[in-house]
Amino acid sequence: MFFLKLLTRNAFRHRLRTLLTISGISVAILAFGLLQTVVSAWYAGVNASSAGRLITRNAVSLVFSLPIAYLERIRQVEGVSSVSYANWFGGVYITEKNFFPNFAIEPNSYLALYPEFVLDPPQKRAFITDRSGCIVGRKLAERFNWKIGDHVPLKGTIFPGTWEFVLRGIYNGAEKSTDESQFFFHWDYLNETLKKSIPRRADQTGIYLIGLKNPHSAAEVSLAVDATFKNSLAETLTETEKAFQLSFVSMTEAIVIAIQIVSFVVIAIIMVVVANTMAMTARERIGEYAIFKSMGFGGYHIAAMIFGESLFITICGGLIGILLTYPVARSFGEMMGNFFPVFQVARSTAYIDLFFSVLVGVIAGLFPTWRAVRIKIAEGLRRIG
Repeated sequence: MFFLKLLTRNAFRHRLRTLLTISGISVAILAFGLLQTVVSAWYAGVNASSAGRLITRNAVSLVFSLPIAYLERIRQVEGVSSVSYANWFGGVYITEKNFFPNFAIEPNSYLALYPEFVLDPPQKRAFITDRSGCIVGRKLAERFNWKIGDHVPLKGTIFPGTWEFVLRGIYNGAEKSTDESQFFFHWDYLNETLKKSIPRRADQTGIYLIGLKNPHSAAEVSLAVDATFKNSLAETLTETEKAFQLSFVSMTEAIVIAIQIVSFVVIAIIMVVVANTMAMTARERIGEYAIFKSMGFGGYHIAAMIFGESLFITICGGLIGILLTYPVARSFGEMMGNFFPVFQVARSTAYIDLFFSVLVGVIAGLFPTWRAVRIKIAEGLRRIG
């Protein structure tokens, strides 16, 4: 307790300098935490992927569709427990600014494959029985203040025209990492309309979603599915859901790497700032350290005082930065919900923040400690005044 009191008084001898240093550390830790959370949000879809699901798409590109006739043949492949299908619709609500993911799905099989989308049974039944019905995530419903029974028009970009839907359900995520900003409607509704307007685009789907009997058989089942359609007019590429999501992240990998580099540069800068503060502090107290030595205190006592003060300052700043990260991240996530539907500070981020706070304190105290321990008593006493 006495040692902590000594460290506190030493740290606040120059209150303004100490407060500015703590503020700088807080801002740096806050920035680091936010940048790491942005990176985590970038990989949210990857992290939420299931090992028990595969995605089958056209081998040429995701832009090209697959015949719906493939459904039964995929279902007969050994190791497949269930199959569903979906189309990326690409519609917008009122204006292009109101972007959100929207898909045409086969309701029964799709919802069975994605138990993380929690929907009340009455709402689920209403959605399944209404061909023009739709379901949306809780965050999306809150964003546009939608209620059950509302009519929601989407302006098609890939499929031209204005499409009218009736909101039949609002799902919640089973986990915090579940995306609650998606929009789902009946594939049959899309297909029937296409048969009338654009017959050549009917009876096609964008991807097949495959449920596995055993997640460990993902590689074998993928090869078997692709072999089934080899040399056909629409060959397939089957991969795990995680690999499918990673293919999108890889398109912006340079941005992710840049964000990670910037986050570590921030830590390096604040390390230099704290090191400068501690160097100034040690230089001002050389005479005091010499007196301590003359009284019989060893080098480890001097080292404990310098390292203790350095750690006290950095940990105080780090804790303030960590506490600020949560409300700031919540506000940032609300503003950037269109781009980051899942934006939450991971517990590991807080641990990393605390680790770097300690690391900065230790490294910043190294040189001042080395200099203070090596100073001779006579040389130190000559610096008094």
